[in-house]
Amino acid sequence: MTENTSGGAPEPAGPPGPSKSPEPSGVDLARVALRAAKDAARARGDAAQQKKQARRGGLRSGARADGRDPMALGSAINRLITERGWEAPAAVGGVMGRWPQIVGEDVAKHCVPEKYDEDERVLTVRCDSTAWATNLRLLAPTLVARLNEDLGHGRVTLIKVQGPGGPARRYGPLRAPGSTGPGDTYG
Repeated sequence: MTENTSGGAPEPAGPPGPSKSPEPSGVDLARVALRAAKDAARARGDAAQQKKQARRGGLRSGARADGRDPMALGSAINRLITERGWEAPAAVGGVMGRWPQIVGEDVAKHCVPEKYDEDERVLTVRCDSTAWATNLRLLAPTLVARLNEDLGHGRVTLIKVQGPGGPARRYGPLRAPGSTGPGDTYG
């Protein structure tokens, strides 16, 4: 049974029904409005305080952390990489630094990554002999899968394998026109 607040006879309790969440009363609504007003006033006060400090000769750091405090070098670099959109080149640069762990020591001794074209998503690798260039061409699909596993799907679509670079061409009386030099040194 519930009591009647008007001071009369007690009223019988109604049939039990599904419990509903109580709607906010006037006091609850007033608390929410007061909290919002305090937050807005605090924000206006902080902005006014910063303006006043700037006029007096610069902002000063206080006991609390704010956007002007120094940040760790790693955090600053990560923020710069994200803001500039350098995630893919930075990730590929990390792969070039870890090349021996990714491809294995034997392959890394003879094949070196040279450059990465972000637009075409092509990694160019130079080998020190034509035999290693052929071997790497056969391993290329496996390496592309391994690199994409490490970097994220679709970062590398093709590995362009180049053979050894030959000596600089010298033109002179003892050279045959159109000669490419020894056969094994050119891819």
